[in-house]
Amino acid sequence: MLTRVPRSDTWWKLGFGLLACCTVLIGCRPDPATECPTPPGTTPYEVSIPPFFPPMDIPPDNPMTEEGIALGRLLFWEKALSADSSMSCGSCHLPAFSFADPNPVSTGVTGAQGTRNAMALVNMGWTQRFFWDGRAATLEEQILDPVPHPDEMNLPWDEAVARLAADSSYAKRFDVAYSEEGITAGSTTKAIAQFLRTMISADSKFDRWRRGETQLSTLEFQGYEIFNREGGDPEIVTGGQFGGDCFHCHGEAGLQFSDYLFHNNGLDATFAADPGLAGMTGVALDSGRFRTPTLRNAALSPPYMHDGRFSTLEEVLDHYNSGGQPSATIDPFMKYSSGGLMLQPQQKEALLAFLHTLTDTAFAANPAFADPH
Repeated sequence: MLTRVPRSDTWWKLGFGLLACCTVLIGCRPDPATECPTPPGTTPYEVSIPPFFPPMDIPPDNPMTEEGIALGRLLFWEKALSADSSMSCGSCHLPAFSFADPNPVSTGVTGAQGTRNAMALVNMGWTQRFFWDGRAATLEEQILDPVPHPDEMNLPWDEAVARLAADSSYAKRFDVAYSEEGITAGSTTKAIAQFLRTMISADSKFDRWRRGETQLSTLEFQGYEIFNREGGDPEIVTGGQFGGDCFHCHGEAGLQFSDYLFHNNGLDATFAADPGLAGMTGVALDSGRFRTPTLRNAALSPPYMHDGRFSTLEEVLDHYNSGGQPSATIDPFMKYSSGGLMLQPQQKEALLAFLHTLTDTAFAANPAFADPH
């Protein structure tokens, strides 16, 4: 038998009020399809999401506009944002190299060198956590770092803002794109972030194959299968499939070829030179863990790994085939640090052929991303 509880008008009204409040809050959440309200006087920019890609998460406080993107492109290539006006963001992120640095580490305006390789700028709108150690949670936050960094552009943000404010052309552009905020470090990084979110790579041979527009060669498809198979001899290792074990960290889900997580991939046995994620978290178990880079345009963006130690993709495959260096924090996916994957030369050849199908030359040559100055 059910017992009916007498309705209290006070509690009923309170419950209805909470429901209404929740409805308002949910309704204010940004919709990836419509993005967010843009500042007055600006032109909304609709991001074209490629087939099989997930929606792009646009920050509510930085909606995409034509004016913001154009301003961001200018700022990305603006050398006045460096101490001696000799370097821009594009100086270490070169188009021909998928907006990466072809040197193991970059050299700043003072001649000082960094300690890590400059990552390729590919599909940044889908990236989660930034820098090799993940110390920036958003793209806007990541862009704040290089301008004042003493080993990079070496210009305090207050001086950078003053230089932009003294330029009447920039003053007019900021007045339109960020009229309420004006010229600040925050609005500068927001504009650059808008530009970077337009830098979408989705026209590699692999993309065209997924869209049904072309075919992979026999060798390329063999490489694709090896890429997506578990490593190990099935007669020795339970679940082994004679594969490359690549898909665990570089899976094609969302077609990003990165899980954007942090792994110790067996590069070193000790981590005094660079603790990786542990340098940010202070957690010993994070030692040697670095963020997974995308494999998109990997053939265009050597050298490889956080310190640029490998010059070619062949060296990268040899590293993984060797099983890597065992250590206390080596990733569970690096299952063959003893004995290695034992891939044969023809299997590595097929894997390499597949990796080249991820090359998007149209992205690297896109005039919309080139230096406008």
